Amino acid sequence: MTQEIGFIGLGNMGQPMVMNLLKAGFKVKVYNRTPEKAKEVVAAGAIQVNQLADVAEPGGVVITMVSNDQALEEIVFHEKGFGKKLTHGGIHLSMSTVAPETSRKLAAFHQEQGSYYVASPVFGRPEAAAEQKLFILSSGRNEAKLRVTPIQEALGQRIFDIGEEPGNANVIKLGGNFMIMAAMEAMTESFNLAEKNGIDRELAAEIYASTLFNCTVYNGYGSMIGKRNFEPAGFKLALGLKDCNLVLEEANAKQNPMPIASLLHDTLLASVAKGRENQDWSALSRIASENAGLE
Repeated sequence: MTQEIGFIGLGNMGQPMVMNLLKAGFKVKVYNRTPEKAKEVVAAGAIQVNQLADVAEPGGVVITMVSNDQALEEIVFHEKGFGKKLTHGGIHLSMSTVAPETSRKLAAFHQEQGSYYVASPVFGRPEAAAEQKLFILSSGRNEAKLRVTPIQEALGQRIFDIGEEPGNANVIKLGGNFMIMAAMEAMTESFNLAEKNGIDRELAAEIYASTLFNCTVYNGYGSMIGKRNFEPAGFKLALGLKDCNLVLEEANAKQNPMPIASLLHDTLLASVAKGRENQDWSALSRIASENAGLE
């Protein structure tokens, strides 16, 4: 591919994603608020720019992978942002986990500029990003989704088209993250029950992940919770709390009761209050272990 694209956000997910774009032959211009984080991708062939708007070209594509809604809106709407530089035919491919309403707001803004917005959050941790095994969600105008398909294919193993309503991909992403949190809590309580009966919790984790729940979440997070191995963080607990807040905001807006999400919110909030915000979000399991007298 000879297409040049911009990429903003070189965190745990952004760096391996840029690496895969370079391997696929894309020319990539990168911007990160902390410039030092660009060293590895620049060494691999990416072009670093010092001004945020310089990642964008009129009619081009800019990918964003930032931490939250506020950061995303700032890099688009700020006077030094890239939002107005894409102009006619440009595409903003937003791969961050944000509120559906944020995507709707950004889609409306880009439409005013003559550009497009495609919401494209992903399922997968940094190791999946590095191995090009992300599952990619996609919602937005069909003509824009068609244009960014080769980019998405360079980043993941499967793309799910969730229609033209810009917030749809975010709804599915938040629902998926909620189910991961719920699964982690369920695993913790089951492993604690085993441990209270003198059974090795790591053995319990292995049995469940090898039989009834032989899937990515139970294999990956089950092992981490079984071993109580929460550092380094692939996905910080503070971001898990942010996502749970987004889930509850959308649930309230749509009058959709989610009592388990409310319980998880309190667990995540208590975890942050105990100073665990920089541990992996699977560390939410520590609250149940403490309540059981096991930690």
